Amino acid sequence: MKLSTILLAALPALTQVSAFEFDITSGLASRSVARQFGNGGGKSGNNGNNNNGNTGNNNGGNANGGNNNGGNNNAADSSLTLDPSVVSDGFGAVLTRPTAQDGQNPPADGQAASLTSKNNFINFCVGQTLTNGLQLEQGSCNTAPIGQIPSTDNMPSSKFVFPANGATIPANQAFTMQMAITNMKTGTFVNPDTNYFAAPQQLVNGQIDGHSHVVIEKLDSLDQTTPTDPKKFAFFKGLNEAAKNGVLTADVTDGLPEGVYRMGSINAAANHQPVIVPVAQHGMLDDIVYFTVSNNAGGNNNAGAQGGNNAGAQGGNNAGAQGGNNAGAQGGNNAGAQGGNNGGKNNGGFNNGFNGGFGGGFGRKFVKSDAFSREMN
Repeated sequence: MKLSTILLAALPALTQVSAFEFDITSGLASRSVARQFGNGGGKSGNNGNNNNGNTGNNNGGNANGGNNNGGNNNAADSSLTLDPSVVSDGFGAVLTRPTAQDGQNPPADGQAASLTSKNNFINFCVGQTLTNGLQLEQGSCNTAPIGQIPSTDNMPSSKFVFPANGATIPANQAFTMQMAITNMKTGTFVNPDTNYFAAPQQLVNGQIDGHSHVVIEKLDSLDQTTPTDPKKFAFFKGLNEAAKNGVLTADVTDGLPEGVYRMGSINAAANHQPVIVPVAQHGMLDDIVYFTVSNNAGGNNNAGAQGGNNAGAQGGNNAGAQGGNNAGAQGGNNAGAQGGNNGGKNNGGFNNGFNGGFGGGFGRKFVKSDAFSREMN
């Protein structure tokens, strides 16, 4: 068979795998705008034809390319070539659809056109400051892909146990936050100073491998409607230990000054990115509660923080909350029981949802400053 005949027969395949070779030097030299895509990192002349140049066709040198989901140290992990098997043809124009799929063919009211790419946006961050595993307060561009996404049956969910929504606890007294969590493999917490957002989300037995965080913010009032400043918070803690009996805990050793607060969770993958789930329409993955810290809450109001029994009622005394027999915990016997008379503070009325996307520093020590509190390594 003639060489020309062979090349003609292979032309469709070569067309689809073109523009995938990624060369760092030439990519930087030829690209100054991050949103210009489709030229395969500035090497369109050789893309797809160099089978020995790690284009993904060299089966011996690129074993398991595209299947390296668990972080295995094989050739696919070290190759600078995009394996054709992982190219998402829904991102851009392909042989069977010459026009890029930006979601607006035909246009739809209320929708914006999506960016498109023929090479999985591998050069999207060219010319920009790379995140590179660091927490850069000035902003950056991250190069790690989103990674593995769980099924709808494995979407995580969390619910605070203590303090309960509407509860009143004593000021400046240590307590233990408790949060129930399900459908998530907790206890995986990478170094936030060197590996922040630095690896894709991964699954273990179908569930997101990661951890959670708890953040407490001081409010002006329980009915405050103005947005808070994400740079300011009263307490923040990365929960790097695995849940015990489905419950995560964090010790607030110094307690909190008198005032009103909201407490929210930030469920995250191992590298601290907020969890990603498979569908847009879903219930809340995180939780939030509103509670009061009072100098008149009574000395025993914190008893429930040490195991979930008798959240400060100590025999039915109301610890100064609404003058009744209901210290925010169903008559004092259940630390943050849900659906009851939570301290007379409109149980559930303030549970308005929580955007777990904001960051901040993560680490294992907690320090306070005049401006705000922050965890640091």
